[in-house]
Amino acid sequence: MEKAIITVVGKDQVGIIAKVCTYLADNTINILDISQTILQGYFNMMMIVDVKNAAKEFSVVADELASLGEEIGVTIKLQHEEIFDMMHRI
Repeated sequence: MEKAIITVVGKDQVGIIAKVCTYLADNTINILDISQTILQGYFNMMMIVDVKNAAKEFSVVADELASLGEEIGVTIKLQHEEIFDMMHRI
C-alpha cells in the first residue's frame, strides 16, 4: 500500500465529490478514508488514498487533480503521506 493525502478546499457547489471520486476511480486509485465538511459555504474534504496501483505516475495524478480543481473552482492537492505528516508534525 502506498498512501497519499488529497485535500480539496473551495466554495461549495454541486458535484465536487463526484468529480474527484470519478477521476480517482478512472485512474485505479482506491479511497481508504474520507472526511468532508461545509462551513459557511466553504467546502473542505480530506481523503486518504492508496496510489500503489494508480494508472499514472504520482506527479501526473497530482497535476491532473490540480487542473481538475481549477476547472471546478476549488484547490486540490495530492501529497505523499510522509510529506503530509512532516508538514503537520507538532
